[in-house]
Amino acid sequence: MRSQVAELLFDIEAALRQLEMWDETPPPAEALASTQPFCLDTLSFAQWLQFVFIPRMKELLEAGLPLPTSCAIAPMADEAFRGMQLPLGDLLDALESMDRVLTQGGE
Repeated sequence: MRSQVAELLFDIEAALRQLEMWDETPPPAEALASTQPFCLDTLSFAQWLQFVFIPRMKELLEAGLPLPTSCAIAPMADEAFRGMQLPLGDLLDALESMDRVLTQGGE
């Protein structure tokens, strides 16, 4: 399962870059300190993926710490990207796969 998660993190990053949603400059520390789910009040969903989700998941993988046992990122992505005229298929597929792998333990 851990290798699947690592591969999906790579896929999410690649999709964000392909969609030109990858920021070269991180947001201010205050924006990352939000207590709202997905940092809704301070970051776009793509920024949350890049600066919160991906780094935290990589930290868990590298430290050998337990991964979350449930995940529901894809529904938030559907909402956040609603109405965008972009080819989001690869990104949404990777997020749905991440939800499934974490929730089902890679089954």
